Amino acid sequence: MFDFTPFFENSGEILRGFWATLRLAGAAAVLSLIIGTVMVSFRVAPVPVMRKFGTGYVNIVRNTPLTLVLLMCSLGLNDILALKFSSVSSTTYYWWAVVGLSAYTGAFVCETLRSGINTIPLGQAEAARSIGLTFNQSLRMIILPQAFRSIIAPMGSVLIAMIKNTTVAAAASYGEVALVTKTIVDKPTFSDGVIPLFLGVAIGFLILTLPTGYFFGWLAKRMAVAR
Repeated sequence: MFDFTPFFENSGEILRGFWATLRLAGAAAVLSLIIGTVMVSFRVAPVPVMRKFGTGYVNIVRNTPLTLVLLMCSLGLNDILALKFSSVSSTTYYWWAVVGLSAYTGAFVCETLRSGINTIPLGQAEAARSIGLTFNQSLRMIILPQAFRSIIAPMGSVLIAMIKNTTVAAAASYGEVALVTKTIVDKPTFSDGVIPLFLGVAIGFLILTLPTGYFFGWLAKRMAVAR
């Protein structure tokens, strides 16, 4: 049987790591939703330049490894170009982790939203134009509200993937739970119990992701769009 004593002995540090993970996931969820909404607006816009920009952003970011995106933020923008959010290094690394994770997740949010827009009958957009609504007005008042309702469950999957992707933020030197766990294992006083320690952290992630999945599944049924 596994001995979970090392996990409980370091539970305080691990809980602080999970709190850092929650802070990162919460901020990145909001920012990635904003980025994804803006990018999907570009992708369906009637202006060719905007469509090309949105398509280029999604194709480039979505096919770039998240680790590389975070390294570009922490090493390239923060260390080399000295673009800092604060004089406190931990705050700066936190916000660069938020920016990198949000930029990456925003591309997936954009494509998820675009799939929702594609489910809306074309006649609704034509009807909006016939009553004098502009593209922005029809997008804001008619298209996007229906698109959001139709992609609640897939958006939950994107959010769950983002929560798990927070572990990559260790590449940006942000002290979330994965980096905290590595720090614990690297201690000279830590001799045994690596597997129980990582099992405990894995259970912690299940506690975060399983209720999230159930909630979005329930919300999708509650807000289902009747065609």
